[in-house]
Amino acid sequence: MTQPSGIDSNSPSALTVHVDLAERSYDIQICSNQLGAVGSSITDWLDNRLGTQTGQRKALIVTDRNVAAHANVVVHSLAEAGWNAELVKLEPGEKTKSLPVISGLYERMVEMNADRRTVVVAVGGGVIGDAAGFLAATYNRGVPFVQVPTTLLSDVDSSVGGKVGVNLAAAKNLIGSFYQPLGVFIDTSVLTTLPDRDYRSGLAEVVKYGVILDAEFFEFLEQNVAGINSREPSVLRHMIARSCQLKADVVKEDEYERTGLRAVLNYGHTFAHAFEALAGYGELLHGEAVAIGMLYASRLAEKRGLIDAELTARQKNLLEQIGSVIVLPDPSAYSVDQILSKMRLDKKTVGGELRFVLPTKLGNVTTFADVPEFDVSAVITECAAA
Repeated sequence: MTQPSGIDSNSPSALTVHVDLAERSYDIQICSNQLGAVGSSITDWLDNRLGTQTGQRKALIVTDRNVAAHANVVVHSLAEAGWNAELVKLEPGEKTKSLPVISGLYERMVEMNADRRTVVVAVGGGVIGDAAGFLAATYNRGVPFVQVPTTLLSDVDSSVGGKVGVNLAAAKNLIGSFYQPLGVFIDTSVLTTLPDRDYRSGLAEVVKYGVILDAEFFEFLEQNVAGINSREPSVLRHMIARSCQLKADVVKEDEYERTGLRAVLNYGHTFAHAFEALAGYGELLHGEAVAIGMLYASRLAEKRGLIDAELTARQKNLLEQIGSVIVLPDPSAYSVDQILSKMRLDKKTVGGELRFVLPTKLGNVTTFADVPEFDVSAVITECAAA
């Protein structure tokens, strides 16, 4: 299997993606069956960034009870590398991304006498990564941070790019920061324990990269459905590495979302975040909402004359083949006005005007600020009735 450009391979089972952000640059290691070596990688990352330290290093590993077994491997690996590693287990789910939970983690950092070289290690999915990253970004005005994602969604999305934060009742991720990690360690073997629903959820973000940035990658996914569904390690490594590289390339050009380029990563998300908020965080998985949102956005692009129906059909067909959720559990549960109201809270909205990332062809999307709300309303109504 030919490796995509921008990805280094030192062995058939290990790939490295470099995220080029000047002094905040870091590597994403993608491997299989090597989680026990993570302690050595974290040591190297810390010493390379802050200089070699004398005395014992300290780390707080933040995880949830669903992936505690993987976190224990990380604790053991760090201990073997000479670290004092403490473990805290949080409850799984979006409700953990809250200020009260973060406040409790601050207290834990105080109890362990954390200093500015104490590393916060997130072992879990996007919720844990966001929460632990926000902790690292704000404790003592910033301490080192490492991501060890355990879900496909966090592998290819939330662990790349430096976004960290917590939710408010009104909307998702309203409080947060941009805070880059020391590094990201991805071991595909942990995906063997990932529940099928969570795995399928993550695949939606993978498909997104093909639609927005890389038609050849989209075709790779279409041609490797069997390997994707069986979680074949070589397919997973290639799929994850290319997804990470595509996102890293965008983040390099628009790290702080100032130029608008990074907005392309939000394809389907204007709809998706509204669906998540209305359903109640955690009831509809993020990737499920994204898969549904992509099809709504693609239908909106059709209505605007940007693409033909074939592109929407190809997305729908691929998402169906890899087992993604493509319709809301109860499309009639929310009115058009309710959905539009939540969409107006989207961070791409400017002056109350909705903005949408829409495809113009496979592998390319553009942000549009001139989409009439009656077209959006029509798409919501049509998709709900489909």
